[in-house]
Amino acid sequence: MSALGVVASGPAADAIALRVPELVGERFASRLFEQDASLWGPDAESEASIRLSWVGLPRSSRPLVGEVAALREHLRGEGVDRVVLCGMGGSSLAPEVICATAGVPLVVLDSSQPDMVRSAMVDLDRTVVVVSSKSGSTVETDSQRRAFEAAFTEAGIDPTTRIVIVTDPGSPLDQESRQAGYRVVNADPHVGGRYSALTAFGLVPSGLAGADVEALLDDAEAVSDVLAADDEANPALRLGAAMAGTSPLRDKLVLVDDGSGIAGLPDWTEQLIAESTGKNGTGILPVVVQEEEEWEVEWPPRDVTVLRLKGDAEDPDSPDELVQPDRSDIEVTGSLGAQLLLWEVATAVAGRLLGINPFDQPDVESAKKAARGLLEQKGGAAQAPAFTDGAVEVRALGNGWLGDASTLVEAVDALLDQLGPTGYVAVMAYLDRLADAPLADTRPKLAALVERPVTFGWGPRFLHSTGQFHKGGPDIGVYLQITAEPHQDLEVPGRDFTFGEFIAAQAAGDAQVLAEIGRPVLRLHLTDHDAGLQQVVAVLSRHAR
Repeated sequence: MSALGVVASGPAADAIALRVPELVGERFASRLFEQDASLWGPDAESEASIRLSWVGLPRSSRPLVGEVAALREHLRGEGVDRVVLCGMGGSSLAPEVICATAGVPLVVLDSSQPDMVRSAMVDLDRTVVVVSSKSGSTVETDSQRRAFEAAFTEAGIDPTTRIVIVTDPGSPLDQESRQAGYRVVNADPHVGGRYSALTAFGLVPSGLAGADVEALLDDAEAVSDVLAADDEANPALRLGAAMAGTSPLRDKLVLVDDGSGIAGLPDWTEQLIAESTGKNGTGILPVVVQEEEEWEVEWPPRDVTVLRLKGDAEDPDSPDELVQPDRSDIEVTGSLGAQLLLWEVATAVAGRLLGINPFDQPDVESAKKAARGLLEQKGGAAQAPAFTDGAVEVRALGNGWLGDASTLVEAVDALLDQLGPTGYVAVMAYLDRLADAPLADTRPKLAALVERPVTFGWGPRFLHSTGQFHKGGPDIGVYLQITAEPHQDLEVPGRDFTFGEFIAAQAAGDAQVLAEIGRPVLRLHLTDHDAGLQQVVAVLSRHAR
């Protein structure tokens, strides 16, 4: 196990020096671990009072270790060694990181894109499916469950022997599944989804896949007392202050893995930070980058802090080695179990410093409501494209900013012209994140083109992450949405909509909510998937405007 370390320089270090003594004086850390719901003010108290059990999970989740191990052994005895996880947001991101870091295979289905759903429904004879939904009413997860139930039944396999349900006690999914004879594992109802890495949501799929979840809990428990201490050396107080205590606030946090050995941790922290803090017109926008030489890392703007996840053997860089005197940098080290708890505490600290409730997600629900309305209307009257360029239909939402653009390049440039000096670009791809993965390679090229931070999110996955920040955070973003016809649509058994109709409604609903609050959205729809994707990649990969 590695010790936690948080080292900062520049404005991030100044924020630690200023804000951590205040947090220590308020006894923030010890009060958090005592589950004091008053820490974020009266408006947040009712929500916080039912969302703080995560501080004790390294100990309270211990009974799951044996339960999951026994179930895994039983399934292996029946030749079942492939694990598929159906879940969204916190229900899928933590197991994805845990299993990737442990080097054990886990198929994560966190999409309603029909081609991606279909690709997961293979090798059923050796597959167990974990269906994870805290509320028990998540439409994506319910649709995925229905598809697998039908597939197992058609293959002559009793789905109750191959589907494991993880949900809160008393949820609609809990009641329905128990009545139908499914295995159900209940999670702690007093933990929010994005803080649930060490609950059944994180541990059941990870343990079934073969990760050592007991070691994960050991690592988290080993640092619990350190994170609960009212001490200026507390790494969570330091990290939270460095993220959210800069003055003026540096509201973009570039996350780069610099040899941490923890696979995919920035994707999990992105969801935790963005959904927890992006509200009331403020927040911290995580920007996940892949390479050290990317523009946001080498030459970050003055509203950006760069955070590096380092390996144990790495020595912190000296502040004297930094190229820019105004750089704000943080380096974090620690094992996975320890960092899961570290980041959760630090995010709670950030909420305190920003003056917001870090446990709700009001704007995630607004997009869901809009998508439901469009599904009920069967899409309604689709907005006609402003024009079509090759295999790409172009639509613009919000305040007539498209002007007289008549080509794909001109439309993208018109959107980028709306970008202010402290803004960011959000690329939102409602596509198959496995088959269409090369599209994500355009992100650093676009960032270099505009010299501003650029985020890239796969829909609907990002709706439970940066989607909250897009709508609840500061009005400084411009939004590029990419959709396409699926190669082949897929029915949702027992529902009057298909997966293709569902993801189309999610995309349209997301764009609608953004436009209603005055945020510029460029919608690009690929009428020919492959040809349209090539066009979009070429435009986003330009070296100059």
